[in-house]
Amino acid sequence: MKTLMRILGAIVAVCFTAMIAIITLSVIKRAAFESPQSPMSPHIAVIDISGVIYSSQTFIKEIEQVEQSKQCKALVIRINSPGGVVGPSQEMFEAIKALDQKIPVIISMGSLAASGGYYAALGGRKIFANPGTLTASIGVIMELMNTEKLLDWAKVERFAIKAGKLKDVGSPTRKMLPEEKAFLQSLLNDVHLQFRMAVKERRKLTDEELEQATDGRVMTGSQAKQAKLVDALGGYQDAVKEARKLAKLPETAPVIVKEPQRGLLKNLLLGSESEEESRWDKIFNSLAQGLQLITSSSHWRVLYLSPIQ
Repeated sequence: MKTLMRILGAIVAVCFTAMIAIITLSVIKRAAFESPQSPMSPHIAVIDISGVIYSSQTFIKEIEQVEQSKQCKALVIRINSPGGVVGPSQEMFEAIKALDQKIPVIISMGSLAASGGYYAALGGRKIFANPGTLTASIGVIMELMNTEKLLDWAKVERFAIKAGKLKDVGSPTRKMLPEEKAFLQSLLNDVHLQFRMAVKERRKLTDEELEQATDGRVMTGSQAKQAKLVDALGGYQDAVKEARKLAKLPETAPVIVKEPQRGLLKNLLLGSESEEESRWDKIFNSLAQGLQLITSSSHWRVLYLSPIQ
C-alpha cells in the first residue's frame, strides 16, 4: 500500500512540475518572443519574404496582423527569394492582392525576386526593383532522371506494385513512356498557364508582350521594367517613400519592420511555428535552392520550381 501511495505521489509531483513548466514557458513566450504592439500613431509596416518559398503560413499570419492594425496605413513587402512551391506562392499573391484593396501594398525587390517570388509580388499595387535585381523566371520546371542502365550494371533488380497506371510516373528506375511524358507536360503547362494569366491580369500585358515575358527567362530589374513586369526602378527607401505618398502620411511617420518570430532559443523552448514548416525547413536546409525532385524507392514528389540556372 505504501509503495502504491509513493507511486501516486510521484505521478502527482511530475504532473504538477509539468504544469508549472508550461505556465513558465507561456510567460517567457509572451515576454520574449511575441511582437510588440503596434504604435498608436499611423505608420507603415514592413514584411520580408526571404528564402525558398515552401510554406505561406507565417506570412499569412503577418498579413492578418497588419490588416487588424487600425493604425497601419500602408505595407512594404521586401522580397529576396528565388521562388519555390506554387501553392504557397499563389496564397501569398492572393493575400497581398486582398490586403491591397484596403491599404496600399508596395513591393520592394532586393537581390532576387524570381519565379514564385515574382508571383507573390504581382499582388502588390506597385513593384520596385533595383536595376540589378534578378527577377521574372516565369516558368515551371520538372527534372527527372533514369537510372535504369546504372542499376543494370550494378545487377540491382527493381519492381513496383501499383494501383493506377500513372501512380509511378517519373520513376527513376525505368524509361518514361510517351503517354507519361505527355501527362507530365500537360501538368506543367496548366501550372504555367495559371502563372501567365496572373501576370497578364496584373501587369496589363498584350498577348505578344506576355509571350515574350513568360518564356522562363530571368531578367534584370532594368529588363523587367522594359518588359512592364515592374513599375519603377528603385530600392527599399524608394518603396517606403511611395508607401508614405499613397497613404498620405508625413515623412515623420514611423516605419515598423515586422521581424520574423524565429530563433534558436524559441525553437528550443517552444518549437517551431508549425509541424509542417519545421519538417520542410529540415528538408530545404539540406538541399540546394534549385531542387526540382525528391525521389525514393517507392514514390516521388515534384516541387514546382523555376530556379535560376
